[in-house]
Amino acid sequence: MTEAFALVGDIGGTNARLALYQLSTGEVSNPVTYPTSDYDSLESVMRDYCSKHNGKIESACIAIACPVTEDWVAMTNHHWAFSISEMKSNLGLSELKVINDFTAVSFAVPQLKEQDRVQIGGSDPIDGKPIAIYGAGTGLGVAQLVSAGGVWHSIPGEGGHVDLAPCSSEEDELIQYLRAQFGRVSAERCLSGQGIENIYQFVASKNPAAAPTLEAKTVAEQALNAGNPECIRTLQLFSILMGRFGGNLALTSGAFGGVYIAGGIVPRFIEFFVESGFRDAFEDKGRFVNYLKDIPVFVVTHNEPGLIGAGAYLKQALNSAS
Repeated sequence: MTEAFALVGDIGGTNARLALYQLSTGEVSNPVTYPTSDYDSLESVMRDYCSKHNGKIESACIAIACPVTEDWVAMTNHHWAFSISEMKSNLGLSELKVINDFTAVSFAVPQLKEQDRVQIGGSDPIDGKPIAIYGAGTGLGVAQLVSAGGVWHSIPGEGGHVDLAPCSSEEDELIQYLRAQFGRVSAERCLSGQGIENIYQFVASKNPAAAPTLEAKTVAEQALNAGNPECIRTLQLFSILMGRFGGNLALTSGAFGGVYIAGGIVPRFIEFFVESGFRDAFEDKGRFVNYLKDIPVFVVTHNEPGLIGAGAYLKQALNSAS
C-alpha cells in the first residue's frame, strides 16, 4: 500500500458520514456528516468531500444501509441508487468497495477497545467463536463475523426483516395491533426509530388521555426525563424485544464470541436499557437458558464504528490483493 489515506463512508437513510482512514494505523480523521436529503447522489457527496481535502485518494470503502449483492446498489430507506463500477470510474479510484453497513460494523468489532463498549451480562467472549452484530437506527441491521484462515469474514444479510415473534400476552397484542396496519410484522417494525413510534402508538392506544403519536426522540426524552408512563413502557417493550431478537440471533449463530449491539438508538439510554429486562428477555429461551447465560452482550459506544469498520475491511482487502 503506497497511499497514506483512503476515503471511508457510512451511509444511512438520514445521514452520510465520510472521513479519511489512515491505512497504516487504522485511525479515522476529518469526519463530516452530510444530510442525505440535501444531495442528489452519493457520488456528489463524495466529490464534495474530496474537493475539500488535499491529497489524492486512490481507494475508498463505502458502507451503506441496503443489500449489496451486485454492481447496482439501491438504498432501502432512501432514493439513492448507483453502479459501483461507474462511480469508481467517475471518481478516478483504483479501488472502490461498497459493503452493507452492518458488514462494516462487524469489521469494527475486533478493533474496539474496552472503553468502546459496555457489557450487559454473560461471561468473557471466546476467541475464534462467531460474533453476532445487530443494531437499531433508521432500520434494523444484522451481520455475523467469523474468523477463518487468519482473516475476518462478515456474513451480511437482511435479518432485520425476519418475522417478529411475541412471547407474552402484551406482545401478542402489539403484534396484532401492528398486523392491522402492516399485514406481516417484521422485527424492524419495532426495532428501529420508526419502531419506537409504532410501539408508542400501541401503548398510547390503551389510554385515551395519552398523545396518540410521538416521535421516537420525544418518546425517549419523555421516558427518561419526564416520567411519562406510556413512554417508559414503550422503551421497556423496545428493550425487551431487542433482548428476544438478540437471543434468537445468538442461538442461530452460536455467538460465543459475543453479541454486539450497535446503531444510533440504544447508546442514548444505556442505563435504562440495562435495567429494562433486556437481559432476561435475551436468555428467555426455555430449555436453552443455560446455552445463552454465558454469552456476553456488548453495546457499542464508539462514535464511528461504521467508519473504522469500512477502513478495516478495505485494509484487509488491499492486503489480501498485494
